[in-house]
Amino acid sequence: MNWQVYIIHCSDNSLYTGITTDLGRRLCQHAAGRGAKYFRGRRPEKVLYLETGHTKSTASRREAEINGLSHAAKCLLAGAEQNEVVNA
Repeated sequence: MNWQVYIIHCSDNSLYTGITTDLGRRLCQHAAGRGAKYFRGRRPEKVLYLETGHTKSTASRREAEINGLSHAAKCLLAGAEQNEVVNA
């Protein structure tokens, strides 16, 4: 299965990092306040960062690695070359 690692910018200017196999479904869950308690008090605004091609294991490790970064470092990552988010 193709797992993805993503970073979402939230309404309170925080950043949420997660993993999924279906980003569209997961975003709908977050917007509805389901799936992650983190979004019960804040709204997801937009996906800032996306990495694809992971196994569940590598996605989980990458999520943990990103969660260890500062807010500023996550923002820099969102502007990095490997970011697969397409700004339409």
